[in-house]
Amino acid sequence: MSYFDNIQTIKYEGKQSNNPLSFKFYNPDQVILGKTMREHLRFAIAYWHSFSANGSDPFGSGTMLRTWDKYDGMDLAKARVEACFELLNILDVDYFAFHDRDIAPEGSTLQETNRNLDEIVALIKDNMKSSGKKLLWNTANMFTNPRFVHGAATTNNADVFAYAAAQVKKALEHGKELGSENYVFWGGREGYETLLNTDLGLELDNLARFLHMAVDYAKEIGFDAQFLIEPKPKEPSKHQYDFDAATTLSFLQKYDLLPYFKLNLEANHATLAGHTFEHELRVARINGVLGSIDANQGDMLLGWDTDEFPTDLYATTLAMYEILLNEGGIGRGGVNFDAKVRRTSFEPVDVVYAHIAGMDSFARGLQVAAKLIEDRVFDNILDTRYASFKSGIGADIVSGKANFKTLEAYALQNSNNIVNQSGRLELIKATLNQYIINV
Repeated sequence: MSYFDNIQTIKYEGKQSNNPLSFKFYNPDQVILGKTMREHLRFAIAYWHSFSANGSDPFGSGTMLRTWDKYDGMDLAKARVEACFELLNILDVDYFAFHDRDIAPEGSTLQETNRNLDEIVALIKDNMKSSGKKLLWNTANMFTNPRFVHGAATTNNADVFAYAAAQVKKALEHGKELGSENYVFWGGREGYETLLNTDLGLELDNLARFLHMAVDYAKEIGFDAQFLIEPKPKEPSKHQYDFDAATTLSFLQKYDLLPYFKLNLEANHATLAGHTFEHELRVARINGVLGSIDANQGDMLLGWDTDEFPTDLYATTLAMYEILLNEGGIGRGGVNFDAKVRRTSFEPVDVVYAHIAGMDSFARGLQVAAKLIEDRVFDNILDTRYASFKSGIGADIVSGKANFKTLEAYALQNSNNIVNQSGRLELIKATLNQYIINV
């Protein structure tokens, strides 16, 4: 049966097309900077938003019309697998991602839960084999169940810590079985509400212990996926330990975890941290830890994680600019649509429209970013702006020849000759506009 009204595979028709079920910019076979769009972008569908979410919010029940929701229990889980692979085929997307609790229901015991997972993982594996689709990453949901009310790896309850370890152990085993290219740690409850009842040092130490155990077990079973941490500053916790890229990088460095981890960065999480997406990508890129991205956007008028499908061409262009400059591009990562249709967009076809919009937006961003790089637009701007560090006293500073004494001597002789130049910010933005419109 079809869960999406027998929609056929979406094709590239170009920007002049009026067909809503077509790509206007995403041409998977178009070669840009030596790789196809498909290779650059490595699109993935998020299982939780596309197949498990029902459209509920704190003020209303679910609105989504999903043909698979006529089932329940394990029958529902099996129907979602079928729906997932149908949508992957419709969109011609190669990858998907899931939390363990997205794909199979929890049982009354951990043993029953694991049996449920094993059964669905076997079904997913069969579908992957027959379709050629791949798992971008999997992870463990350690935030929904009430047992995680005080956290998982950072809980105050050792029994919960042990349960979380067992859950991740199983998830790592399933990741290996399915050939997952990455494994993500997202610490939704790994944070605190108040320092008045929090042993901050113990919780951070325990989080590091937990991650080292995961590294050790992955090595033991031969699971060679790239480990990723996904920063987020708040929500659901008041303060989460993986606040942003810089905070997470510092944590990894302190606890000797940097050799094993990169970052999975999300646009809406950057917004919640008070950053732009390109800022987070830049911090990760210049430190060699840009691993993968979750593609979405937030609403600037709302203060929470709205997870909208990305349609902002400025954001996608600047994101792809950072990714193209990253060594190896997105590498083993991908562009995962951690995004959900609006509560008012409740028909199955809306899921297809939403992914088309997101894929086209990133494809357009890729086109523009590549042209900006080819024309050295930002390189020329930076070369001009920082020219004073290419010769004379500036070159001495960069090379390490300068010290406070030599700099003082220079300043005493040149204090009346300091001349700053305009940053030309408005001109730069106008140039970016021109590229987005004309490329």
